[in-house]
Amino acid sequence: MAKDKKLVEAITSMEEDFAQWYTDVVRKAELIDYSSVKGCMILRPAGYAIWENIQHELDRRFKETGVENVYLPLFIPESLLEKEKDHVEGFAPEVAWVTYGGLNQLPERLCVRPTSETLFCDFYKNIIQSYRDLPKVYNQWCSVVRWEKETRPFLRSREFLWQEGHTAHATAEEAEQRTVQMLNVYADFCEEVLAMPVVRGQKTEKEKFAGAEATYTIEALMHDGKALQSGTSHNFGNGFAKAFGIQYTDKDNKLQYVYQTSWGMTTRLIGAIIMVHGDDSGLVLPPRIAPVQAMVIPIQQQKDGVLDTAKEVCERIGKVCRAKLDDSDKSPGWKFSEQEMRGIPVRIELGPKDIAAGKCVAVRRDTREKIEIALDELEAKLPELLEQIQKDMFARAKAHRDAHIWDAHNYEEFTTIANEKPGFIRAMWCGDQACEDKIKEDLAVTSRCMPFNDQEHISDVCVCCGKPAHKLVYWGKAY
Repeated sequence: MAKDKKLVEAITSMEEDFAQWYTDVVRKAELIDYSSVKGCMILRPAGYAIWENIQHELDRRFKETGVENVYLPLFIPESLLEKEKDHVEGFAPEVAWVTYGGLNQLPERLCVRPTSETLFCDFYKNIIQSYRDLPKVYNQWCSVVRWEKETRPFLRSREFLWQEGHTAHATAEEAEQRTVQMLNVYADFCEEVLAMPVVRGQKTEKEKFAGAEATYTIEALMHDGKALQSGTSHNFGNGFAKAFGIQYTDKDNKLQYVYQTSWGMTTRLIGAIIMVHGDDSGLVLPPRIAPVQAMVIPIQQQKDGVLDTAKEVCERIGKVCRAKLDDSDKSPGWKFSEQEMRGIPVRIELGPKDIAAGKCVAVRRDTREKIEIALDELEAKLPELLEQIQKDMFARAKAHRDAHIWDAHNYEEFTTIANEKPGFIRAMWCGDQACEDKIKEDLAVTSRCMPFNDQEHISDVCVCCGKPAHKLVYWGKAY
C-alpha cells in the first residue's frame, strides 16, 4: 500500500500551500507540461480533452443563438492596430511583434494577435454595405498571444486557447441585447456544465475592456477565496465602427455606423475547474465536462473471467456514458489513486466475488461513497449517479461561495475583512475611481463587478470615502 500512496503524497496540501497544490495537481494529473518557450504550456491529452469538451458544448450553445464560425489571420499590421487609440493603449504592454520575414526586415511590424477586434473591423468594413447585410454574428476558435510577465498554467500564459465572438448590428439595442445574451450563455454553461456558480455583473469604468462602452463579466470564487474572471462580454457601441469606417445604408438610404460586440472564454476555465472542485487527492471533475466519466477497474484481473467481464461491462456502460477500462498491470491501489488524481467521477470496482454476486461497487470521486449496483442495472443506474454527482458538486461549490461573501459598511470593516476573511466583499461605492484606486493600493483588492441579480443597498454611503453611494460592488482579491 505504501507504494500506492506515492501518487497522492506528491501533492502539497491545499491548506498548506494553495499555489503549490495547484501546480502539483496540474502536473501530476498530466494536464500540461512546460515548454522550452518560457510562459507557454503544452496541453497534454488529459488537459486538451477537457478543452475539447468545453469547446464542443460552448460551440453548440453559440450556434443555437445564430453564431457562425470563421477564422481570421494570426497577424495584425501595426497601422491597423493603431486605428482605435484606447484599444491599442490597453494592449500595448502585452503585444508580441514580428519584425522579420525570413532574412528580410518587414516594412511594417506585425502584431501577433492578442485579440482580433481590429481584424474583424477591417473585415466587416468590406462585407457590410446595406442593412440587409446585418447582423453579422461570428466567432472564431483560435490561440492568442499576450506577453505576460508572470505566468501560471491555464490562469495566465503567453499563448492560450480561446474563442472570441465579434458581432455587428444595425442598432444599439440589438448590440446590447447580444452582449447580455452571450454573458448569460457563459453563466449558464459554467453553472450547468462546470458545476461552478458565478456572479453576473458589469465591470467598472476602470476595469472594462479597452475600447468598450461597457463590459459584462461572470466572476467565480475559487476554493482559496480568490476571484477568477471566467468570461466577459463587451458592448463596443459604434466607437470601433467610426474608427474603421464600418457603415451601412439603412432602409431610408442613409449611411449609419454599425454597433458591435465582442465576447470570449479561454482555457483559464480549466484552472477554474481545478480550483473550485479539486481536493488534496487531485482533480475532481464534474461529470458533464469529464473526458472519462467512469473508469472500470478489475480486481484480481489475472483470475479467470474477471478481465472478460470487465471488458463487457465497459462496453455496455460505454453506450450511456464516457467509459474506459484500466487493464494495466498496476496494482488496484495504484489504479484507485490514479483515477482519483485524474478526477474521474466514478470508478467501477469489479472482482471475482462481485462477479459471482452479479454486482459491482461504484465509488464516487467527489465523496468517495461506495455504492453497490447490480450488473444488469448499470446502464440505468450509472447515468442517474453521474447526474446526482453533477448536482451535488454545484450545490457544494455554491454553498462554499455563499459562505464566503461578506458585507462591509465602512472602511474599517472592509479592511478587516480584506485582511482576514477570504472571499467576495459586498460594499457600496460612490462611483469615483479614486476610491477604487485607493482600495486596490491599500488592500490589493479590486472591483469584480456591479452585480445584476443583487441590487441590495447595504448602506447609503461609499465604503471608502463616506460620500453618498448607490452602486453595490462585489470586491475581492483575484487571479
